[in-house]
Amino acid sequence: MTTMTAPAQRFREFRMPDVGEGLTEAEILKWYVAVGDTVTDGQVICEVETAKAAVELPIPYDGVVSEIRFGEGTTVDVGTPIIVVDAGGDGAAGSADSAGSGGSAGVAASEPPAVETPAPEAPPAEPKRQAVLVGYGVAPSATTRRPRKQAAPDVPAPAVPTAAVLAPSVPAQAAELNGHDRAAAVDRPLAKPPVRKLAKELGIDLATVVPTGPNGVVTREDIRAAAAPPAALPPVTAAPEPLAATAGARETRIPIKGVRKATAQAMVTSAFTAPHVTEFVTFDITRTMKLVQELKEDRAFTGVRVGPLLLVAKALLVALKRHPEANAAWDEAAQEIVHKSYVNLGIAAATPRGLIVPNIKDAHDKTLPELAAALGELVATARDGKTSPAAMQGGTVTITNVGVFGVDTGTPILNPGESAILAFGAIKLQPWVHKGKVKPRQVTTLALSFDHRLVDGELGSRVLADVAAILEQPKRLLTWG
Repeated sequence: MTTMTAPAQRFREFRMPDVGEGLTEAEILKWYVAVGDTVTDGQVICEVETAKAAVELPIPYDGVVSEIRFGEGTTVDVGTPIIVVDAGGDGAAGSADSAGSGGSAGVAASEPPAVETPAPEAPPAEPKRQAVLVGYGVAPSATTRRPRKQAAPDVPAPAVPTAAVLAPSVPAQAAELNGHDRAAAVDRPLAKPPVRKLAKELGIDLATVVPTGPNGVVTREDIRAAAAPPAALPPVTAAPEPLAATAGARETRIPIKGVRKATAQAMVTSAFTAPHVTEFVTFDITRTMKLVQELKEDRAFTGVRVGPLLLVAKALLVALKRHPEANAAWDEAAQEIVHKSYVNLGIAAATPRGLIVPNIKDAHDKTLPELAAALGELVATARDGKTSPAAMQGGTVTITNVGVFGVDTGTPILNPGESAILAFGAIKLQPWVHKGKVKPRQVTTLALSFDHRLVDGELGSRVLADVAAILEQPKRLLTWG
């Protein structure tokens, strides 16, 4: 009786979790473990990309990896088992002990499987643990990941009858290796996840990079050095599989998935669900630019980035405070308009994986230095590809800074569920009538798109006019705010 129930207790399946509240699938970008590796509760085992962000998944139990069900670059449905761990009591303990003493993490070919050893008394079946979500604590030991091992096809396979169905590849992978063989079996260059991400973005194969870091670790400087020769980068480098392109090819096909797929679906839904109206205003922003220079020297802003986008964001928050009806949402199911007393300010950010819109929670309550710090953190996190799904949920209004590309303005599409989006255009020196004379002044254009079900033309015009008035005369931040 004990022998029949042991396999269910010993081999644990870890299923693809829903890391983004309602997502149905995720793509496996990178495995950090291989068959035969010992894992501990909380250790990060892989990186996956959902429709919202790239996240790392920790394993919720201890044991030895007996099977990896899907390879890198595979899209897996939520709830599907992706890895099998041998979490047997004696077997796991023995593997952990041997790993701690410098021995093999696999099962020795001469040792019988732990499941065949009868126990004096059958332990109670442990309830199945739910799939881990974002935010699961990572054990300190997880910061040092084991190198991936190659299969040893010439090693005779030990008899593991109970694992034959779940892990047919265990015998070849789990054969005992000495220290020399383990070092020779490494096929995965050592590098931290941010460095791997940089290499992926630059199209650099880590196997071709000469490491200069301690213990042979590839560093950011190594990646940049490898990318130094001029080379045309592909338009999208987030795809795990390289895109084969022959010389003189007239077309290049890129899979539609991940963030780009979700963005496309959201924009189509928004464009054909919410009736968009866009209005424009061009004005003199010279005084705001002078204030930006003064704030950069203010001690209150030490260590944070100060730019015109900060004051545009503050101006929009003040305008929404003066016109709270514009900060709303349309609830189709309940047939209600939901007015919101808070502002989660979204900032559109272009990343190698596509456009994402993380938001600053409760931006309306933040002082100018606090808003500057939050804005800087949001941008840095997005550029590093570490934006969490939670950071992209619950937005109310958004700002998109198209001016950084030298674009004057545009007609932005609403982020789904939000009432308005403000496009901030390029700031250019132009002739402008100032105090009755034509003078060179710094001029920009704002475009405000809004949901006409929620915001009528008068209300939208007042919001946009207020933002422009504040940026033209920034002292209004004090009198109006």
